[in-house]
Amino acid sequence: MSSIPHRSIDIDANRLWDSLMQMAEVGPSPNGGSRRLAMTPEDADGRRLLLDWVEALGCTWQRDKAGNLFIRRAGREDHLPPVSMGSHLDTQPLGGRFDGVLGVLASLEVLRSLHDNAITTRRPLSLIVWTNEEGSRFAPAMGGSGVWTGRLDEATFFGASDSKGVTLGEAIAACGEAGDLPLGEPELDAYFELHIEQGPVLEEQGHPLGIVTGVQGIRWYDLSLRGQSAHAGPTPMSYRRDPLLAATAMIQRMREVVMADPDGAARLTVGDFQVVEPSRNVVPGEVRLLLDLRHVSDERLDALDAELERLARDAADAEGVELTFERRWHSPVTPFDDALIDSLREAVKARELDAPCMMSGAGHDAVHLSHVTPTVMIFVPCRDGISHNEAEYAEPEHCALGTQLLCDAVLARAERD
Repeated sequence: MSSIPHRSIDIDANRLWDSLMQMAEVGPSPNGGSRRLAMTPEDADGRRLLLDWVEALGCTWQRDKAGNLFIRRAGREDHLPPVSMGSHLDTQPLGGRFDGVLGVLASLEVLRSLHDNAITTRRPLSLIVWTNEEGSRFAPAMGGSGVWTGRLDEATFFGASDSKGVTLGEAIAACGEAGDLPLGEPELDAYFELHIEQGPVLEEQGHPLGIVTGVQGIRWYDLSLRGQSAHAGPTPMSYRRDPLLAATAMIQRMREVVMADPDGAARLTVGDFQVVEPSRNVVPGEVRLLLDLRHVSDERLDALDAELERLARDAADAEGVELTFERRWHSPVTPFDDALIDSLREAVKARELDAPCMMSGAGHDAVHLSHVTPTVMIFVPCRDGISHNEAEYAEPEHCALGTQLLCDAVLARAERD
């Protein structure tokens, strides 16, 4: 791979920040964050604003039937597969202004900077906005990239329903976001994704950037524990079949397993815990849990998976309750492309920047893309490692540095022989 072309360009940091703040005005949340759930009117409005910006640059665009948005800037040899970059615009219910959005608007700034400098790259460029990355309204997460790469089947993607019973397929149609580009097209030369870290490592270690070498494995679980409702007063403790006690015992024991991980790389999250028909003076009849397990080693993740099921069954047996244990989603440990990692190292060196290599603790659309095209990610720090939260924040200078690195690497990839 060739190094950065002699005609490298500088991005406009102020324009990038202005774009981020303008997008944050679309679907604002009560405390300064963003609420653009996948395939809601707010999500569609954010996409429309982006299209207004890229159409002003002379770019063209298409959508596939999953609502994935492909924005194209022509190249000198326009028949070649495009070098792509992007992320997502959908957010958590009370999300931040940078998660996913930074990757999209940094890619926009790359296109704008090339336009300003009248540079037409050898290969065409593509800015991609993926549908339903968050998975907060429709599970699983990373849905648009999953169905586009064929790693998620169409029935699961389009049939996913929200809390009101609306399917993702229905929501895409209602927003007018369905297109006619076949799933899996166009063929891509490479995929770059800039993102906030969503963790504390870069900030704590004082690094303004990180080169992401891969993403840890992730598994999601839906658990239900069913016992017997009973009156809180007359029912002795020894007579009870209490699913809540079983659930809390399992969680505590699994936490001990995770905390004992020798590398400190294991993660356990109970993202939702519900008592069905709760009442203060009634022994619960059923509890439901949504769990998330993560590790940087597939072998260790397999072991954690087995331990979780064993502890859940042991806890259910101890309390005399019935367990339903469903493995909802699995994303294996994903390494990124060595050549693209090296290209980022070259760009970092040329700019005399500081960017260590690191693994991602969160899942991203890049996970799916890595199975069909060379893929890499760039991280920038976020304040206190906070994300999926209205308080999420990234410093303007870090956003600009990440975008500059993205621009240099994409330009080098698009101009190579």
